[in-house]
Amino acid sequence: MSETIDAASITRLLAERLSTLDATVDTQEVSTVDEVGDGIARVSGLMSAMAGELLEFKSEETGERVYGLAQNLERDEVGAVLFGNVAAIKEGDECRTTGRIMDIPVGRAMLGRVVNPLGQPIDGLGEIRTTHRRPIEFKAPGVIDRTPVCEPVQTGILAIDSMIPIGRGQRELIIGDRKAGKTAIAIDTIINQRGKGMVCIYVAIGQKASTVAGIRAALEAHHALDYTVIVSATAAESAPMQYIAPMAGAAIGEFFMYNGADGKPASAENPGGHVLVIYDDLSKQAVAYRQMSLTLRRPPGREAYPGDIFYLHSRLLERACKLSQELGSGSMTALPLIETQDGDVSAYIPTNVISITDGQIYLQSDLFLQGQRPAVDVGISVSRVGGAAQVKSMKQVAGNLRLDLASYQELAGFAQFGSDLDATTQKQLTHGSRMMELLKQARYYHLDVTEQVAVLFAGNQGYFDDLPLSQVIEFRDGLVTYLASSFGKLLERLRVEKVAGELERELDHAIADYKREFVARHAVAPVDGAAGEEA
Repeated sequence: MSETIDAASITRLLAERLSTLDATVDTQEVSTVDEVGDGIARVSGLMSAMAGELLEFKSEETGERVYGLAQNLERDEVGAVLFGNVAAIKEGDECRTTGRIMDIPVGRAMLGRVVNPLGQPIDGLGEIRTTHRRPIEFKAPGVIDRTPVCEPVQTGILAIDSMIPIGRGQRELIIGDRKAGKTAIAIDTIINQRGKGMVCIYVAIGQKASTVAGIRAALEAHHALDYTVIVSATAAESAPMQYIAPMAGAAIGEFFMYNGADGKPASAENPGGHVLVIYDDLSKQAVAYRQMSLTLRRPPGREAYPGDIFYLHSRLLERACKLSQELGSGSMTALPLIETQDGDVSAYIPTNVISITDGQIYLQSDLFLQGQRPAVDVGISVSRVGGAAQVKSMKQVAGNLRLDLASYQELAGFAQFGSDLDATTQKQLTHGSRMMELLKQARYYHLDVTEQVAVLFAGNQGYFDDLPLSQVIEFRDGLVTYLASSFGKLLERLRVEKVAGELERELDHAIADYKREFVARHAVAPVDGAAGEEA
C-alpha cells in the first residue's frame, strides 16, 4: 500500500532537508577594466566596492590573477592600484570584488626571512608557512588601551642612549641628508637587540636590491637575522608596492605585539611581544604615494603631494604604542627615517613627520665629514619621552652632558677669533673636546648601558681631560674591557642603582687604577689644556 502524500508530510520533509543544508552565498560584483596604465586600473560598474578593498583581476589571455587595491570611489568608476604582474592586465579583462580589506600573511615563520609587501618570500629559501593574516591598514589603539612609555630601547650608541633616549612604544624620527649615517644607526640598533626579547622589522622602501642584500648579510653576520623580518620594496618595484610596504611591516609587527609567544591573543596572563619597526625611508614612500595619487588624478597640493599625505603617515606611526596590562603590555617602537635635501628640515614631508613623532635624531653631514660618527647634532635632536626611558644611573651621569657640549661648541666658536684664553675657558674647551671625542663610535661596536654609565662617569670626573685627544677612544675601549672582565658585579649594580655612596667610590677607584696602568703603559705625562689640544 503506497504512502499517502499530504501537505504535512511535505512540510516535515522540507524542514528536515533545510536543517541539514549548509550553503553560503557569495556576493561578488563582476565588471570589466575600462582603462589600465602606470599600475593603475579604472573599473566601472563596481557599485558596492569599499575603500581599501582587495579587488581581483583576471587576464583573459593568460588566466593569471592579479590583485589590486580600491583607492578612488567615484560616481561612475573605481580607481585601483595593481600589485604583482601589472603588465598581464589589459582593457576588457574581468575584475571582481572580494568583500575583504587587503591583508597579508603574518607569523613567527617569517623571522629570518626577506619578504615583499604582499608577505611573499623573495629570498629563495622556500615557502613560508604562516598561521595568521592581518590587514595592512589597522586602527591604532585608543588612549585607554595604552600606557606611558617607560622601558628603554637600548641602541648601544652612547650619544643616543645618553642624550636622546628611546623607549618601547615610542616613535623617534631619524632625519638627515643622504649618506649621513641614518641606516647605520638603524641597523646598529637592530643588532643591539640580540638577547633582549625584541622582534625587529626592517622595511626597505625604494632601495637597491644590492643594498637590501648587504643589510641582510650584515644582520646575519652579527647573529641578528633570527629575530628580524626584512620587508623589501626595491626601487624596481611599482609605486603601489612601495606605498604599502610600511603598512605591511606594521602589520607583521602587530602580530607579535597583539599575540603572546603561543600565538594566542595577548592578555594580562599571556604577555604580548615587543617589536622594533624601522621604516627606511618614508621620504621614498611619500614620493611613491605622490606618483600614485597623481596617476589617480587626485588634486596635488604643496610640492605636488596630495593633501592626505599627512594622514597617511599619522595612521602608520600612531600604530606604534605601549599597550595596557589588560592587552598584554606589548609594545611596538617605530624608527622612521626621513631624507632631507641639503639639511632642509622645514620642507613639507620632514615637518609633517616631525610633528607626528615623539622626537627626532638629527644627523648633520658636516659633522659626518669631520669624522664625528654617529653625526648626531645634539643641539636640535630631542626625545620627548626623555628620562622616563632611562635607568637611574644613566639619567644621573648624562644629566649635564647636553649643556656641557652646547657650551663647548659656543666657546669653540669664540676661541677661533682669539688666542689668549683664561684658564677656566681653556679647561672647558679641553673637557668639551674630550667629551665630543668620547661620543665617537665605530659601526657594529655597541656599549651596554652599564658600560655607558661607567664611561660617562669617568668623563664627568675628568679622567679623559689630561689625555691627548688621539688616546681618548683607546682609553675608553680599554676601560670598558677592564671593567667588564674584572668588575662585572660592580657594572651590574649600575643597572639598578644610582652612582652614589659606596658604589661611586668603588667605581672611582676602579677607573683610577686603570688610568694609572694606561698612563704607565703609554708613558704619557699628564698634559695641560694647550698641549692636549695640539695632540
